[in-house]
Amino acid sequence: MPVLRLADVWKSFDGVDALKGVTFEARSGEIHALLGENGAGKSTLMAIAAGSLAPDRGLIELDGEPVGGATPLAVRQRGLSIAYQHPALVPDLTVAENLAMWLPDQLRAAGQDGAQWARSQLARVGCTAELGQRVAALSVVQRQLLEVAKSLAADPAVLILDEPTASLGAEETATLFAELRRLAANGVAVAYITHRLAEVRELCQRVTVLRDGTVRGSFAVQDVSDEELLELIVGRAVTTEFPAKASRPAGEGSGPPVLVVRHMSDSAFRDVSLTVSAGEIVGLAGIVGNGQSEFLRALAGLGHASGQAELRGMPLRLGRPDAALDAGVVYLSADRLGEGLFGTLSVRENATVSALGQFSRWGMVRPRAEARAVQTQQRDLSIKAPSVEANVLSLSGGNQQKVLLARALLNQRATLLLAEEPTQGVDVGARAEIYRILREVAGYGASVIIVSSDIRELEGLCDRVVVFSAGHVVAELAGEQVTEDTIAHAMLTSTQRRAQADGQENRSWFRQVARGDYAAVAVLAIAITALAVYTQAHNSRFLSTFNLSSLTVLIAATAFISFGQECVILTGGIDLSVGPLAGLVVVIGSFFENKGHGPLVYTAGFLVMIAVCGAVGLLNGGMVRFARFTPIVATLVTYIALQGVSLVLRPFQGGYISFSILNAINHSAGPVAVAFIAAAVVAVAMEWALRRSRWGRGLRAIGSDPAAAFRLGVRPSVTVIGAYVASALFACVGGVLLMAQVGVGDPTQGVNYTLASVTAVVLGGTSIFGGRGSFIGALFGAVLVEELLNVTTFLQLSQAWQYWFQGVLVMVAVGIYTQARTRTGGLNLVGSN
Repeated sequence: MPVLRLADVWKSFDGVDALKGVTFEARSGEIHALLGENGAGKSTLMAIAAGSLAPDRGLIELDGEPVGGATPLAVRQRGLSIAYQHPALVPDLTVAENLAMWLPDQLRAAGQDGAQWARSQLARVGCTAELGQRVAALSVVQRQLLEVAKSLAADPAVLILDEPTASLGAEETATLFAELRRLAANGVAVAYITHRLAEVRELCQRVTVLRDGTVRGSFAVQDVSDEELLELIVGRAVTTEFPAKASRPAGEGSGPPVLVVRHMSDSAFRDVSLTVSAGEIVGLAGIVGNGQSEFLRALAGLGHASGQAELRGMPLRLGRPDAALDAGVVYLSADRLGEGLFGTLSVRENATVSALGQFSRWGMVRPRAEARAVQTQQRDLSIKAPSVEANVLSLSGGNQQKVLLARALLNQRATLLLAEEPTQGVDVGARAEIYRILREVAGYGASVIIVSSDIRELEGLCDRVVVFSAGHVVAELAGEQVTEDTIAHAMLTSTQRRAQADGQENRSWFRQVARGDYAAVAVLAIAITALAVYTQAHNSRFLSTFNLSSLTVLIAATAFISFGQECVILTGGIDLSVGPLAGLVVVIGSFFENKGHGPLVYTAGFLVMIAVCGAVGLLNGGMVRFARFTPIVATLVTYIALQGVSLVLRPFQGGYISFSILNAINHSAGPVAVAFIAAAVVAVAMEWALRRSRWGRGLRAIGSDPAAAFRLGVRPSVTVIGAYVASALFACVGGVLLMAQVGVGDPTQGVNYTLASVTAVVLGGTSIFGGRGSFIGALFGAVLVEELLNVTTFLQLSQAWQYWFQGVLVMVAVGIYTQARTRTGGLNLVGSN
């Protein structure tokens, strides 16, 4: 019996059938290849098996037992593990945290040796990433290896690998294949999606071919030829994969020079000189990580390098991607999701984004001309999409790669085309088309430089190949020298060692500290202390017991409301309703917590506050998750409604709070309010939960990458709604503390806390994009916000200064944080040229 069986599976997207009655089986001890063109349905089929997608109809069985309506976590617990083509990794979490989310049981079993166990799992596939590194800072290769490592570490009965070697070099591929053979020998069923027929021959025992969402055949590997497989995959006979090379001799001086590079260097490569002629395709070879990719990025203006570069005789400004684009440099990134595509835009918008000037008049885009041009590219490149207006992320990985190629072809200014792994994740038929188009681009007089880890691709396509090792050019091959053997020999026999830049270790240590979640806390601590010292020097009453006691109560109120805001912003949302909700708590308290009422009434009042706040949190979360309101719109509606309710209940101030309750809430231990001590304890507890608990990791994962979080087992609806409920309940605590300060039902008192809470959270280092933050940072942010409001009185400044201080602080904090993330790779803000 097969360990995994999918029978008569159907799936459609927007009325287009992706799978049409597909049946697939994976048996114990067998590596079963799944082949097909981009868009044939391979990844969709395996995502259904893994529980990430629900089929429209069909049967899924694991060990002979039906699987219905399962989540990725439930399927994984039943023994199926998957490594996705686009890694299911949360970029703002560390390597260790991603492993912990995927493999909580294994890490728990490892106990104190958990770190050692995790390193051993990474070593199985040659992943060299540090456990404390954020995934966003990893290279494409290391992310792919981490994805594979976590899938293997689950000790699965069924293992699915979707294009695992697309971004890997020969060494990493060999390590992975050895591990897969070992797993198969131990009885694991492996489903292996690939576009490389050589891998099928080397690794697999059985092969199934999909085309247009249907099975075209299933065979033992030794019983079918490559030609037969190609015809089944493409639907026609494929005679020649690579186009004929230029007839003229290759090499410097064979044509007018387009690009001249002299002594270019940066931290990844050293003293590289290169001349590329018109009509020439030059390949950059080398084991992954030897500087060839960084050199290509430097030419595109995406890296800071020294040296000189000229394009058609004009100096090329290094470190300026806009200048490179204006000069005619077009760059295709290997990381198409992170750097190449704009995920919220359509196929049309992605294809024309770098050539809008060609389709505009007087600053206005001409939609018909733009659409016609993209439709032509869609036809020529065989881009499978419902229309050019379809969202680009709805396409398969290979078709997304074709959209990037269409972007390059639409740019009429293109003089130099830089392509890193241009056929990564592309099917056999499309690969031949891409090779033909690259040769046509060169034939029009442009120059093409590619980086590829596929030596066969370099041999078949390139006129010249420049080999990198340890950041240096160690060989340059032309004409008949461009063969797989000579390229591999040059790569593997070099003895060149990488030169170390002076001070690199110190800079990396500083950057590592700056990237941490607590750098903002240190800055805030200095600012808080400096402001207190300055104010005390001008007014000795600032640090008096009375002022500190009152100030710390106010800080506590802001801190608790900020903790709730922190929960929501970590998920990538925002809660504008916290201020009016805290004000409503004050109004409710003014009806219950009055002099003359007994303990039962007091208790009932607090229970009503909690119930109302919980209901508001559920309402906000429900509108965001189920009604699909944006967080700003959902909570703005609640903001207005809550403020209206407060004004209806208390049109004017009234309902004085009992002194016994005021004294209990405002109680101090010396100059510090007990409420502030409680806020500090809660901040530490929440911080621990944020770093160590599955709840905290899930909260950050949803804000960082919702799709990856779901695949890792996080329940998005539960997490997001829970965050809004937590925000409302923290606002309830803050409202109670506010009530103790104002002492009377005032419907206008809570409004300012919305801005104050957002300010405190942002100042504390929390990302406004979600995924990263700190409750301790939010506490320090609340301290600084309330301190600024307090010192204006002691320094005899007008109230306007309170708003100016907050506005400037928010602008500075957001600006610094955004730049830090951009420069460290935590957030990709620049698409491919």
